Formats: sequence, C-alpha cells, structure tokens
Amino acid sequence: MKRKLTAAALSALVILSAPAFASGMIDDATKAKITEQLTAEGYDIRKIDSEDGMIEVYAIKDGKMYELYLDESLNIVRSKEKS
Repeated sequence: MKRKLTAAALSALVILSAPAFASGMIDDATKAKITEQLTAEGYDIRKIDSEDGMIEVYAIKDGKMYELYLDESLNIVRSKEKS
C-alpha cells in the first residue's frame, strides 16, 4: 500500500511540475517574463502562444513582423521573418 501511495504522489509531482506551455496553456507569469525579456531586446510583442511543445511569439522589431520560437528556458531557438 505504501508503495502505491508513493508512486501516486511521485506521478502527481511530475505532472504538476511540467512546464505551463506543455499543455498548450502559458501562464501569465511566463507571458510577463517573455514580454519583459523580448521588449528589452527591442521587440513589440503581439501574441504569445504554444505550438509543438515550444512557445511561439509574434512580435515586431524595426518595422518587421517576426515569429519567434522559444524553448522551456525562454531562449529563442528559431526566428522567422513574416512578410
């Protein structure tokens, strides 16, 4: 019985500690941190979403629209200029 309880508690901990965007939902604190970080880099944030396990950000910089993809550490791993 004790082993089942421990396994259930461990499972709950793993599920609850998963990144907010893994489920398709990005919490407000993460959005605020992304906005602050990218604004400091000169981006004007338009939309923050998630796609394929990554955070997807639509932003404008120097008059150009960008689609940015961030990893779980909020590092830009891919950038695509939109026309």
